[in-house]
Amino acid sequence: MTQAERDRLVALKKAKEKLIAQKQAAEEFGITERQVRRLLRKLRRKGDRAVIHGLRGRASNGKLPAETQQRTITILSDPLYRGFGPTLAAEYLHRLHRITVSKETLRCWMGKAGLCESRPSPGRGGASMAAAAEPLWRVGSVGHQHPRVAGRAWGANLFNFHDRRHTSRLFARFVRHERQFLTAQDRQVKGLRVAGARTLEEANAYHRKLAVPPTDPADAPRPLGNEHDLAAILSHVEQRQVTNDYTVRYDGKVYQIDRRDIQVGMRKAWVCVEERLDGSIAAQFLGRYVPVRRCAPQPKPIWNAGQNRRQRGNLHF
Repeated sequence: MTQAERDRLVALKKAKEKLIAQKQAAEEFGITERQVRRLLRKLRRKGDRAVIHGLRGRASNGKLPAETQQRTITILSDPLYRGFGPTLAAEYLHRLHRITVSKETLRCWMGKAGLCESRPSPGRGGASMAAAAEPLWRVGSVGHQHPRVAGRAWGANLFNFHDRRHTSRLFARFVRHERQFLTAQDRQVKGLRVAGARTLEEANAYHRKLAVPPTDPADAPRPLGNEHDLAAILSHVEQRQVTNDYTVRYDGKVYQIDRRDIQVGMRKAWVCVEERLDGSIAAQFLGRYVPVRRCAPQPKPIWNAGQNRRQRGNLHF
C-alpha cells in the first residue's frame, strides 16, 4: 500500500465515523461525493483493501502467454542469433518464426535471460562519449583532427569550416550517417549468418533477395555537363550585405569587390558568398559571379594612456 493510499484510508475512516463530512473527504481526495460514498460501501465490504485498485497484482489482458516467451528465449539462445538486438530480433522472429512481439517487450525478456546488454545511459562515460564531447569548432584547425574523422583524406576538407553553428550541424549529420552505416553493416553480417551463406555465390543470392525494384526505371545519374559547377555545388553558401565601400565581410575577413565589376544597385544589396572546399571564396550577385579579393587587415591603433591625459589637460573650455 502506498503512502497516498494510506492517507486516503485514514480520511475514509474519519468519514465513516462522522469525524469529517463526505464533502470534506471528497475535496481532500479530489473526487466527487458520490465516489466517496462508493468507497465507503467498498470499505464496509472489503476493509482496508478498498483503497487498493482491483487490478493490482493481476496479469494484464494483453500479456503474451508464458509459452510464447519460453519459445522466443529458446530461439534467441541459439548461436545463430548471437549478438542480435531487440529490434532486429523482433523482425526475424516475425519473418521466420511467426512470433509477433514488440521490441520493448523483447528487450525485457532478453534482459532477464541475459541475451541483451543494457544500453549505456546518455551523458555517462565512455570513449565514444568523450569523442562526441570534444569541441566541434576545433575540427579542421591546424594540427588537429577529430577522433571521428581521423585518418580520412576528405575529413580535413569537409570539416574545414570556422563557423561553429554550421560545423555543429554538419558534424551531427555525419555522426547520424555513420551510425546508419554501422547498423546496415551489422545487419548484413547477421543476415548472412542466418541465411547460412558461406560462399560468394550464396552471399550474392542473399543480396539479390534484398533487391527492391525502382519505382522509376529511368537512369537518374548523369554525367556532369558544362552547365554544372561542381565546386559551387559542394560549397557552403551564406548571404552577406555589400557595404558603402563595396566590401563584403565573411568569417571575420573583409573582401573587396573589383571596381570594374561594380553594378548599379549593388550598394547595400545582398550577395551569395560561397566557401569552396579548397578554402577559396566566390561571390555571386544577381546570378553572376563578381571577383573579390581579400583586404589586408588594418592594424589596430595603439593609444598611450599618459599622452591622452596630457591632451585632455591641454583642452580649454
